Amino acid sequence: MHETLLKPEQLRHRCDLEALGITSTTDITPDYSVLGQSRALDAIQFAIGMDHPGYNIFVSGSTGVGKRELVSRIVSAEAASGEEPSDCCYIHNFDRPNQPFKLIMPRGMGQNLHEDLRKLIEVLLLRVPAQFKSDEYRNQLQQLNDEFQAREEQNFKALGQKARESGITLMRTPGGYTLGPVRDGKLMTPDQFNQLPKEERARIKAAVDELNEELTELVHEVPKMHQEHQARIRELEQETTQGIIDPALNNLRQKYGSHTEVLDFLDTIHQDMIENVDDFLPSEEEERAPLHKRARSGKFRRYQINVLVGHEKNGGAPVVYEDIPSYQNLIGRIEYEAHFGTLSTDFSLIQPGALHRANGGYLVVDAQKLLSFPFAWEGLKRALRNREIRIDPLEKMYGISGTRSLEPEPVPLNVRVVLIGDRRLYYLLKHYDPEFTTLFKVYADFAEGFDRDRENLQGYIGLIAMLVREEGLTHFDRSALEAVIEHSSRQMDDSEKLSLNRGQLIDLLRESSFWALRQGASQTGRSHVQKAIEQQRYRSSQYSELLQQQIERGTLIVNTSGSAVGQANGLSVFQLGDQRFGKPSRISATARMGTGRMLDIEREIKLGGPLHSKGVMILGACIGARYARNQPLSLNASLVFEQSYGPVDGDSASAIELCVLLSAITGLPLKQSFAVTGSINQHGEIQAIGGVNEKIEGFFELCCSRGLDGSHGVIIPASNEPHLILSEEVVDACREGQFSIHAVSQLDQLIELLFGREAGAADRDGRYPPSTVNGMVQLQLSDWAEQARKLAAKGDD
Repeated sequence: MHETLLKPEQLRHRCDLEALGITSTTDITPDYSVLGQSRALDAIQFAIGMDHPGYNIFVSGSTGVGKRELVSRIVSAEAASGEEPSDCCYIHNFDRPNQPFKLIMPRGMGQNLHEDLRKLIEVLLLRVPAQFKSDEYRNQLQQLNDEFQAREEQNFKALGQKARESGITLMRTPGGYTLGPVRDGKLMTPDQFNQLPKEERARIKAAVDELNEELTELVHEVPKMHQEHQARIRELEQETTQGIIDPALNNLRQKYGSHTEVLDFLDTIHQDMIENVDDFLPSEEEERAPLHKRARSGKFRRYQINVLVGHEKNGGAPVVYEDIPSYQNLIGRIEYEAHFGTLSTDFSLIQPGALHRANGGYLVVDAQKLLSFPFAWEGLKRALRNREIRIDPLEKMYGISGTRSLEPEPVPLNVRVVLIGDRRLYYLLKHYDPEFTTLFKVYADFAEGFDRDRENLQGYIGLIAMLVREEGLTHFDRSALEAVIEHSSRQMDDSEKLSLNRGQLIDLLRESSFWALRQGASQTGRSHVQKAIEQQRYRSSQYSELLQQQIERGTLIVNTSGSAVGQANGLSVFQLGDQRFGKPSRISATARMGTGRMLDIEREIKLGGPLHSKGVMILGACIGARYARNQPLSLNASLVFEQSYGPVDGDSASAIELCVLLSAITGLPLKQSFAVTGSINQHGEIQAIGGVNEKIEGFFELCCSRGLDGSHGVIIPASNEPHLILSEEVVDACREGQFSIHAVSQLDQLIELLFGREAGAADRDGRYPPSTVNGMVQLQLSDWAEQARKLAAKGDD
């Protein structure tokens, strides 16, 4: 019998911190460094240092390893010393109002200009009306009116004098001016005119016709005179307005003299204000409104700027975390106002997106969320590809023709984007999106764990000390630290590794401290950590307990005593959320003479996955190679997980499945007090599997409920021995001889444990001793092969 029994000290690879001289976290200096993520850290810092387009970052790793925190720490530190970004503004385009201009200004200047323009409008709203009410302006206006009136009167007066010399009068009527003959200073009646001599009537008529021509010319001249008069009034208004506006705008020109675009904008609004001075002259209703409300009215928006993104001084580069990365939240949007059922918009209703806020710095986005919003991924790629932010309405992306909108001038983009997602998403994007690797050249992959060596242990304990202080927890003594470290290795399924899942670590520390306080302890000890772990499992163990009850009540049949032919106990792992538990299952097989077909019942009913089917196919190859090298494999066999009503996948039961087949072939019974986990290859080597601790503990709990008698145990691959971090209950039972764990590396070791007899070694010809298990398998297969040959020969006859 090969020595396979594991010693108690091999079942839980304990952590001993005594050699490090640690008594509790009170003695430990908190460690704020990044543990175990040098690869990801180097990748992020490399991308940040690359001053070329396309070096955006995709960060991946398991949930809880601190991806977002580390990214935040690195980019925030880099941003603090980074170049200050510019303010991004939009201004009115006076020639094409639907195409607003961008205005890029030094940090903080955008808000200053916005405030200065607001004050300018308020000042003009006060000064312009006041100046137009001043005596100086009124006198000038009166002079213009008097001159116009005098000129008009002079023209008609001269015509009237000429008419009188001809015995004709010029009269003003409601309909205008008219000419008529007079006698003795009175207008002639038609009868009086008709009584005049013919020559006199002809003279008067000729004089009237001549005067009418002059009157017509004079009447036609009046509108021109009015236009000239209005032009002079307009010129007076503009001169008056300019006298108020120029000093105010000159102050702004001096203040912003080094910025050409601002000066151009000030020149434009200067001209527009002069041309639209009436806007500053309030109606009676407007005069009653507060000044600040009048300044914000729609007709003055064109003189303002829309500070899309403004920055404070000395703030470094921006770091933006967009939790809802929709298309509009990334690219920006254009809002509308409703006026009597009609929607309208202008440059002041342009709203920024995350790319605007992050421009000149860093944008951090969850990749899964980004891909869940329509057009968000395409919009981000377009912005990164073109290195500009172009705000297009979402309906345009859908191809819908909606309300006429704005076409803002694109804003130059300089940003480093960090996408955070999982590995599956990274490789899917890399495979299916040809632009992905061009735009995201750097991959930062966060590790789930790191080596449990002396140096890393010290760093891990420093991390625990830091978290204890940050969370305000009770200090952890040495035994508690050891328990936390052992549990960290348990989470990795590897005693030589430590988990980097900070989320789970923080939860364990908090809950352990809670139980310490609940029990009145001054420090957290091992028992409190164990209590926290037990309670975590208890809160999530209802389903596993229901399965256990079904086995105990015989609903699910699993034997843990005696022996049986063609059946044995396999082990599987269930995962619900973040909790895993093991479940024993009966595996059975039948064997008979046949043509070498291995029937996987799980696969036939489409419950078996590809990995399980692969394992079953390996069994046929292994049996043929070991026992039928010189003859046909005349075997038909079937395998099934009894009372399995859900999907089955994985090959971790292939080793026990082979033993069950050998039992069915030979009729030799298998011990039911053992459960087995492990996969097998074609050469009979037992290979490592996952979830070894949960599988052992699942079978242990069942055996405990039925009563341990020293015969119970679990057989695992020898290569899984470093992964063992079993519960104290299992270790204690093994120490007392009530339970056992065996580690095997070869099929023959497994055969001897399960069958309780010698496996047998093959000679040079590949023949096994007939009294051994292998020999009996070989004999039975030879017998079936001979029977098959005879039946075939008989059929030929």
